[in-house]
Amino acid sequence: MVPDTMNSPDSYVYEFEGFRVEAGNCLLSHHGSPVALTPKVFETLLYLVRHKGEVLETETLMRAIWPDTIVEENNLNQNISILRRVLGEKRGENRYIVTVPGRGYRFIAQVVVSANRSEAADKDSSRVTLAVLPFENLGTGPEREYLADGLTEETIAALGQADPNHFSVIGRTTVMRYKRTTMSLAEIGRELNTAYLVESSLRGEGDRLRITSKLIRVRDQAQIWSASYDSEPSSMLAFQRELSTAIAEQIRLRLSPERLTALGRRQTRNAEAYDLYLRGRHYWNQLTPQTTKIAVDYFTRATELDPDYALAWSGLADAYSSSPVNGDAPPLTVWPRAREAARNAVRAEPELAEVQSSVAFLNFWLEWDWPASEKAARKAITLDASYPLAHRFLGIVLSHSGKHAEAQLAMRAARELDPFYPMQHALSAQAAFVAHEYSAAAQFARQAIVVDPDFWIGHLQLAQALVELGENEVALSELNVAGRLSAANSKVMALRGYLFARTQRTHEALEVLNTLEAISSERYVPPYAMALVHAGLGHQELALDWLDRAYESRDVHLAFLPVDPKWDAFRSDPRFIGLLRRCNFNRSAIASRDRSEQTAKKLA
Repeated sequence: MVPDTMNSPDSYVYEFEGFRVEAGNCLLSHHGSPVALTPKVFETLLYLVRHKGEVLETETLMRAIWPDTIVEENNLNQNISILRRVLGEKRGENRYIVTVPGRGYRFIAQVVVSANRSEAADKDSSRVTLAVLPFENLGTGPEREYLADGLTEETIAALGQADPNHFSVIGRTTVMRYKRTTMSLAEIGRELNTAYLVESSLRGEGDRLRITSKLIRVRDQAQIWSASYDSEPSSMLAFQRELSTAIAEQIRLRLSPERLTALGRRQTRNAEAYDLYLRGRHYWNQLTPQTTKIAVDYFTRATELDPDYALAWSGLADAYSSSPVNGDAPPLTVWPRAREAARNAVRAEPELAEVQSSVAFLNFWLEWDWPASEKAARKAITLDASYPLAHRFLGIVLSHSGKHAEAQLAMRAARELDPFYPMQHALSAQAAFVAHEYSAAAQFARQAIVVDPDFWIGHLQLAQALVELGENEVALSELNVAGRLSAANSKVMALRGYLFARTQRTHEALEVLNTLEAISSERYVPPYAMALVHAGLGHQELALDWLDRAYESRDVHLAFLPVDPKWDAFRSDPRFIGLLRRCNFNRSAIASRDRSEQTAKKLA
């Protein structure tokens, strides 16, 4: 048995079958990619691997994981269940963790123990990582909850742009997990592996607001700076700039005049427009068709009050551009609106990461100009290296363009910046899937589900990978969950029909087609969904007919055609080749391929 290092940071690293457990950093990774685990689940795994081969009594494990708390045995059972899922154990399989009836558990994989040589220890020590904890809403009422959330998000964005070469800020979705948490600051700091935490509160005092912020050093929980801001809505607009400058000074970062000017340009000077923008972000972050409509209304009203409000235009562009992907909105309806909003955002302030990300989003999904999308995503990262969305979207563009190694790096950066956002893991699964790395795709999808079991895209991505791995029944089960959680999104229904067709359940596949046709009489249904089911049934001409309809309706799902293996049987079909040329997604790649073909003909 190795020495007990549960409370001794940076002591040992435990490796088994591609997994790496770093005790000091509280980090599990799989082939170099971080795996999101809650602290107690990680501690359960760490204790198991440290005592590998031993039968660990249930009571022993519970005392080790919850030393000062009385908990039920079910807590331990849940942790073990999560670990089995994360490690990829199938039902009934005992590849890593064996249940010893009536006693406890035993970890049976071969574990290599070594001194810590994690990447985190090798990073430039001058780079500071910080997390902005959710603003606590004290006494302002639930109607001001959007304001607390908005201030959290804006403070993250402002700090992220303060000094990107030396300053890294954890993403919004990850820190929002700590809203009203009972965890200590030390526990949060260890879980996020940050040097500093910003802790803030919002309190109403008559018609005024008081914002109190503290900067906490994680290693000793010392409060090294604090300040209070008595604010009316109009003076609140300068809050993030003041806060960013003060924190940078405390951490001994030097902000250039250009950075200070950029921070000052982030927000409108119109207090009412600012309030509407924060409300829009609050609803936009919920990512449902209903809340997206509400967000559009708030963003639109903000731009009416301030036509030069770049962030509001950017929010409007994102809401329109993503609605065909997340909510099956008609692309031809939202495309001109998204284009106009993105143009206005660029006109108002092109040097914002959010604006360039909006341009990247528009160019990928609606303009079908992937080189322009990649360029905008890279510029967004230059403007704010801590903006997770920019890294994630760069990864998606690169993966669809066939640049899989670069895509993997971009997706990894997104996961590191926002590790508890399930979308980062779900879209990492998509990037692995198009690279034909189906086992890795399934692993990423499982991570997304561990972070949020109700995240339908995680279940969809897992089903997609499992289909290619031949685990059809499990894939169907995941699709049933995804369908329930997504209110029958067309992507879920189409994949379900495709799976039925692939497994010779023709009658059920035809039923899916009938259902899609019935829904299409009430609302827009992407023609791509019909095409995919016909492709599974082997109806090549019918599938191509529906793809032609998809082209006419500017169906965003055609973006999957160049990379999705489900279309491999069509790649030599002249109609399919012609359709890809008409879509012209990756113009530089197509131009290069055309030149190569012309050269080959000349040589022949």
